[in-house]
Amino acid sequence: MAETIYVRGEGGGIHPMDLPLPEPIEERLRKGMLQRVNEDGSLYVVPADEEPTNAGKAPAAGQQVPGLPLTQPGKNADKATWVGWAVVQGATAEEADGMTKADLIEKYGTPSTPATQSSGD
Repeated sequence: MAETIYVRGEGGGIHPMDLPLPEPIEERLRKGMLQRVNEDGSLYVVPADEEPTNAGKAPAAGQQVPGLPLTQPGKNADKATWVGWAVVQGATAEEADGMTKADLIEKYGTPSTPATQSSGD
């Protein structure tokens, strides 16, 4: 028997979804465009005995969110993961989704330290 979760859609409706989620739904959840909720529509809270997996709710800047990344993704991560990271950092899901992956990395990524260049003079 598949586990069922409840997701609040963009229009506000609550929809039961069996796991594993279809890829488009999972991607929108990772981006923060959908929110994981309880059956009654109240905000889903990850039980203490489960590892936080962040199931997409609109966060306050820097707040840990079920379904969204807990740490900055690597530069090779997909755009959806970077959109989720931008949402955790305070962007709206729509704003972040409208940016390119490169723009997301530039704006929300930690600047990498430039390699020390040695002079051959």
